[in-house]
Amino acid sequence: MIHSLLQEFNLTDKEFELISKLVYSECGIKLSKEKNELVKSRLTKRLKKYGFRTFEEYYEYVTAIDKTGNELVCLIDCISTNKTEFFREKAHFDFLDKEFLPDLIEEKIRGGFYKLRGWSAGCSTGEEPFSIAITVCKHLDIFSRWDVKILATDISTRVIEKAKQGIYEKEKLETLPQGIVKTHFICTKEVDTAYYSVKEYLRKMVLFGRLNLMDKQFPFTGQFDFIFCRNVMIYFDKATQRELVYKFHKYLAPGGYLFIGHSESLTGIPNSFEYIQPTVYRKNNVLDS
Repeated sequence: MIHSLLQEFNLTDKEFELISKLVYSECGIKLSKEKNELVKSRLTKRLKKYGFRTFEEYYEYVTAIDKTGNELVCLIDCISTNKTEFFREKAHFDFLDKEFLPDLIEEKIRGGFYKLRGWSAGCSTGEEPFSIAITVCKHLDIFSRWDVKILATDISTRVIEKAKQGIYEKEKLETLPQGIVKTHFICTKEVDTAYYSVKEYLRKMVLFGRLNLMDKQFPFTGQFDFIFCRNVMIYFDKATQRELVYKFHKYLAPGGYLFIGHSESLTGIPNSFEYIQPTVYRKNNVLDS
């Protein structure tokens, strides 16, 4: 027992290559050699849990012994990065609020089509899709007649489970205007820490689920009015980015918008999107052939 507590694990170049190739094949994340220490620190707890002596033993367990695939999911959970906050990258929400949604809602009302669909691809712990839902609510004339659903997906089961709870520490909401907090959240207190729960009508608007963006087939067929996929493609190589951008184009309705992270660009990636402004792209208002 004392030996296991003091044991230090060394991640060899060979082991890192095995793990990085596995991660890439499963979810498209490209791990550079500079990520060696990150991989080592995040996976060491899994080795300790099962009593493995080396990362190669753990790799063999994940790929050959564990037939359920559960540990592979845990490995991906450990490797994936999940940084988020409410209304992160404010320019996107300003565009959604002031440029896109007013025209979209007006068009749908004229056509008598009270259905709106959005997708937060890489939703982490839920701040992004709930920020989207809050923004959409501002534009619904008669709330009860609208069918609004925001699909929120992530490859990490850990963050999805937290997102489904819709409960956030007070510190997470400190940058939000008090009007938004009072309107869309309920304050609860546990001992000395205040927590805020998303109100029920917002919960019903957001549908959470685990999704690997590298899956050949997605479990839905309809098209979205807009897609947020921000700070996800930076972990992919160009080939994976190209494949994903093609999928987004396919699943966007004509005239729909794609929002990507401010550290990302479609430059150098063949695509059929119209550039609107930095990190905002529009699917031309024509049907896919």
